[in-house]
Amino acid sequence: MARAERGEEVVIARAGRPAVRRVPVATRERTFGTMRLTVPDEFFEPLVEDELAAWE
Repeated sequence: MARAERGEEVVIARAGRPAVRRVPVATRERTFGTMRLTVPDEFFEPLVEDELAAWE
């Protein structure tokens, strides 16, 4: 399973004959509407105490 998750195709055989082929799921990047949006890394940092108190 881990090898397929890393992008490798894995074939499982039964009695020397290929029985199952595992391949990674193709993922695609999702877009949100038509706007290009960049979120700065600071967005994900914890709020300072004053800002956090304002939300409570």
